[in-house]
Amino acid sequence: MSDEPLLPAAVPGLPLPPAPPRAPPDVRDVMAAAGGAVRAWWGDGARVLACRAPRWPSQPAGPATVAVLVVASYLLHFGAQRALMDGAPVLVWRGFLAGWAGIAVNAWLCWVVARSGTVAAAATLFALGASAGLVMLPISIGLIVALQAVMGPFDSWALGLQMTVWLLPLCWMGLAQLVLLWRAAGSALARAAAVLLVPVPLLLNGWLAPPVFWWTPPAASAEAGADAEPETGLPLTDDSIARQARLLDDALRAVRPPQPGRVNLYAATYAPNASEDVFMRESAVVAKTMRERFGAEGRLVELVANRATSDTLPWGTPANLRATIARLAAVMDRDRDVLFLHLTSHGGADGRLATDTWPLKTEEMTPELLKRWLDEAGVRWRVISVSACYSGSWIAPLAGDGTLVMTAADAEHTSYGCGKRSELTFFGRAMYDEELRKTRSFTEAHAAARLVIDQRERAAGKKDGYSNPQISMGAGIEPVLKRLADEQPPR
Repeated sequence: MSDEPLLPAAVPGLPLPPAPPRAPPDVRDVMAAAGGAVRAWWGDGARVLACRAPRWPSQPAGPATVAVLVVASYLLHFGAQRALMDGAPVLVWRGFLAGWAGIAVNAWLCWVVARSGTVAAAATLFALGASAGLVMLPISIGLIVALQAVMGPFDSWALGLQMTVWLLPLCWMGLAQLVLLWRAAGSALARAAAVLLVPVPLLLNGWLAPPVFWWTPPAASAEAGADAEPETGLPLTDDSIARQARLLDDALRAVRPPQPGRVNLYAATYAPNASEDVFMRESAVVAKTMRERFGAEGRLVELVANRATSDTLPWGTPANLRATIARLAAVMDRDRDVLFLHLTSHGGADGRLATDTWPLKTEEMTPELLKRWLDEAGVRWRVISVSACYSGSWIAPLAGDGTLVMTAADAEHTSYGCGKRSELTFFGRAMYDEELRKTRSFTEAHAAARLVIDQRERAAGKKDGYSNPQISMGAGIEPVLKRLADEQPPR
């Protein structure tokens, strides 16, 4: 006979007695169940990332699971970005509004694949992909941290290494997502959709419009208050514009006429990048070398786009460079004297020299544009020095009988030493701060600088190959430069 208490039978017309109250769930049981679910999704995310088949039956994902995984992804990116940044970055809440287009495309693709097969529901496919992303992020962060310990700050890495570290996780995730959807697809059409569309959310969220939660503002002046303007960019005000017009006019008016009976060097430096102080410093070093080694005092104009020199030097803008070339050409003896130009900034593989004069909008420099201005001014003897990545592409457009062109790299490689923490670029230091102080021959100094740069790039761990500085000497200008060197006083 059962020991359980007998419940009173229902009597017609009378309400049933209330059921005995249920005991509330134990918090520890709930937490244990949640932890088990998290571990299960994490484990299956790792399987997906390793391109292994997940445990389909064990993963019935619902709306809550999808929501938790999406929120977890945002929070993990939020924390990881902050952990990799120094100082006191500013929180950008708009970062949480980014990335949703990629999520929508991914969800739709999972729905298309799930309808074609019977392996898993769309929510389950989406959750598995999101879990793989949660596993991928710590791996990516660990790789960056490990490389920074060896290579230094990310901004100082070679461009090829930066691109590799950026693209490798995206390609890995794309392959894992494709394998997952390929396994779940039940038709050739669904597999084709997966091949075509898997890259879309990765490009949207990881490349074109990634969620950015933190921003480091440029350092403000120590003497200024909290409302001071950042020190990068140009101070574009009525006063600064009027001052700049006077500075350029004064600099061009001050150009001295040539000494008769000898080869005179006229020179200009052009540093159009206001966000990197290294170009300002290199311009100053080159100008000093031209004055001390080639007698360019009074015949040299420095054009520098930088907040620190806005009260003392004309800005490095294309319009100012064109006006400077025209003025120097008008004063110099164009049949005898030499015009030296040194251009320093970031360079692109398309041959353009980057211009950063925010908030002033200016065009980027190209070798074709520079050659046109020199031709218009009637400059016969030209020495052109380009300190930038991929600057070897400037050789062919500028080369000629009366021209010497020197570059910091060839057309396929980056140069080195143009990061925010660099004192001088490798080319600027070796060529102008070292080798041209031992000789007045540009070709000898360039040959020696090439060896020094190669050694220093190897020691610094440059990964995308030797920058391979280039030089092109026209037959006509060679005796002119020899006379220029021979006429300088011994020092």
